[in-house]
Amino acid sequence: MIENSASLPTGWDDDDLPEWTDEQFARAELSIAGTVIRPADGTLTKTGRPIAENPKKQVTLRLDPDVIEKFRATGKGWQSRINAELRKALGI
Repeated sequence: MIENSASLPTGWDDDDLPEWTDEQFARAELSIAGTVIRPADGTLTKTGRPIAENPKKQVTLRLDPDVIEKFRATGKGWQSRINAELRKALGI
């Protein structure tokens, strides 16, 4: 259930907000009458990821639990390591 915003204290007013930079405006979503003309690229503080020349595709794949655990135990980037192992096994 959504609370009435009138009952919530804000703790700030518009005078406290920092000015937007030209770069932030360039990354912001542009919409007219609710129709998105240009989607946002990144956030207010960080640019978005560059568009990959050959982007990866999301798939659903069933793997044995012990295989997943072993790869996850290797730390961040474990999904990329699975991809690298599959490429190696396929000779590509």
